[in-house]
Amino acid sequence: MRSWWIAALVLVAAGAAVVVRLVRGEPGEALVAALAGLLAVVLFSPLAFPRRPDRDRPVTVYYRPGCLYCLRLRAALGARAGRARWVDIWADPEAAAYVRSVNGGDETVPTVVVDGVPRTNPAPALVRGALR
Repeated sequence: MRSWWIAALVLVAAGAAVVVRLVRGEPGEALVAALAGLLAVVLFSPLAFPRRPDRDRPVTVYYRPGCLYCLRLRAALGARAGRARWVDIWADPEAAAYVRSVNGGDETVPTVVVDGVPRTNPAPALVRGALR
């Protein structure tokens, strides 16, 4: 099961912000809070990362939902992100163990494997080049 708990927490916080603004009689601000909350829910959910189960992708990206560095990489890759294999380390214990093994025991993400070589938080340009 993919990690949704951060997105659920963001949804609750955004809902509370909307309710507070509505109670105060600020419908415009409530709408802005609702839209910002929905955007945050999508960004902090597994939906922001393409799910590619096949192992024949040229690049594998190990990530965690809600990781700002992972979101930065995802945004920088744009349409090319779908060419990579994205693995949620919170949903895959073997992936988490692999990330720890290549990062000195830490679950540092994004960890990107290009041509069999793991790189921790690489420059987006390097990953884009590998996805051409």
